[in-house]
Amino acid sequence: MAPRKWNNDMNKKNFVKAKVSARVSPGESLRILRDFQEMSQNQLASLSGISQSNISAFENGSKQIGRETAIKFARALKVHPAIILFPDYDVNSAA
Repeated sequence: MAPRKWNNDMNKKNFVKAKVSARVSPGESLRILRDFQEMSQNQLASLSGISQSNISAFENGSKQIGRETAIKFARALKVHPAIILFPDYDVNSAA
């Protein structure tokens, strides 16, 4: 099958790069990462050593995620801790 060609209406130069339009908290980032990996809170608790009730509190924003906790979650989820702690970091807007 031949590769699909762009028609006049679907030219690459007519597209604009998407911009981030939603702020994500560390707790929301944790939930998103966990959901992407199709992992339950109980499974994450087992892998991280952090209780399911605390995971729920982190995800709903009633408790803040600290550095050491982020490291435990990062190891369990196989991601860098900064992805959890600084989900909205934009290198272009950093000082």
